[in-house]
Amino acid sequence: MDTQVIILAAGKGSRMKSKLPKVLHKLSGKALVQHVIDNCQSMGAKHCHLVVGHGAEMVKSGVSGEAVELSFVEQTEQLGTGHAVKMAIDGLKPDTPTLILYGDVPLTHHDTLSQLVDVHLADPKGIALMTCILDDPTGYGRITRSESGSVTGIVEHKDASDEQRLINEVNTGILCCNSTQLIQWVNQLNNDNAQGEYYLTDIIAMCVNEGNHITTAQPTHLYEVEGINTLRQLAELERVWQLEMAGQLMDGGVTLIDPTRFDLRGQLSCDSDVVIDVNCVIEGRVVLHEGAQIGPNVYLKDCTIGKDAVIKANSVIEGAIVGARSSAGPFARLRPGTELKEDAHIGNFVEIKKSTIGNGSKAGHLSYIGDAEIGEKVNIGAGTITCNYDGANKHKTIIDDGAFIGSDTQLVAPVKVGKNVTVGAGTTVTSDVDDDALVISRVKQKQISGWQRPTKNK
Repeated sequence: MDTQVIILAAGKGSRMKSKLPKVLHKLSGKALVQHVIDNCQSMGAKHCHLVVGHGAEMVKSGVSGEAVELSFVEQTEQLGTGHAVKMAIDGLKPDTPTLILYGDVPLTHHDTLSQLVDVHLADPKGIALMTCILDDPTGYGRITRSESGSVTGIVEHKDASDEQRLINEVNTGILCCNSTQLIQWVNQLNNDNAQGEYYLTDIIAMCVNEGNHITTAQPTHLYEVEGINTLRQLAELERVWQLEMAGQLMDGGVTLIDPTRFDLRGQLSCDSDVVIDVNCVIEGRVVLHEGAQIGPNVYLKDCTIGKDAVIKANSVIEGAIVGARSSAGPFARLRPGTELKEDAHIGNFVEIKKSTIGNGSKAGHLSYIGDAEIGEKVNIGAGTITCNYDGANKHKTIIDDGAFIGSDTQLVAPVKVGKNVTVGAGTTVTSDVDDDALVISRVKQKQISGWQRPTKNK
């Protein structure tokens, strides 16, 4: 059966001390509320209704859905969780399982959400409530049960008796119920309380009073139901989640030199025997093939690293493909559109953009290669520059197999250097060079004997 979702994402998040809406703060490189949407997609939800308020337009433009339809309703006044849900009920499909989730609770796994829906479907007239057991439940609403174990209600901490405060099963706020009943219950809510707000938890008593059951499910991990209210909490949950992902990678055969210094902010696919050193940041979609080694302080984004390839310390690889047994770094930068074929080597302080580097070719030091096609077994000397930009347009440089490019060479594109050409150090190449030639352009060396070096004026 289709499942629909209401995501409460209207809060300002004053304790974040930020102009950015709380739900748009990022965890693992993705907005908190986007995590919630993606988890809903993964569990098969068809429609998500986002209740937005503070920074509504920013939230609307800051989220997306691929397999789930998103709709937005605005809560202009912050009058409690029950009021927020009421803003969304007009868009609900009748007689359909409906999840209530929170935009600042990002890490509820899709399997956990599916389990909660299944618990509801086993008793579709009642409410399936996500609860958890805490060693210290201070501040949380306690789950009260009858002698037979049936849930009888939720008692907020401030209203709980001393005996009730000993209960360590607490309400997470996440629930699933039938949309038709949800609409009826929400329409009966009132704000007759000290805060003058409409509490969604009041529907629990309504459900019980009608003779229906409250069933419960619990998450596999406590972090799945942790909410974010402060930047400190965000940082703490970030570390929890990074350690969880690090653990999954290590279980799959990836060596992490120190899992506490690992940051995955995208999607990482790893074969076995991959080694990742400390302080690496991974964004977008990254693939690391068998035996790849990633040195310390490396940034990887939207790239593929081939079998047994080595990325050395402090390198930046973005939108690039690194072939098998190739290496880059330390301090190399491979920009989008770059491809290193097999056994290529890019050394320190070399930048490559939108270029192909052939099998066995190398650029060891201090060079810029842009909009170029480099053949096999080419040597690029230190300080070489492909002058690809004329101030208005980009032009291509082609260097054929076996060429040797001497240090401090400028290749003014468009230009082609033939096979096995030798370019002397300090040369500026402005026109095409035939195969097997030597090309050199230098000012003739002049020596002035007895030269007196200038001295400082007294």
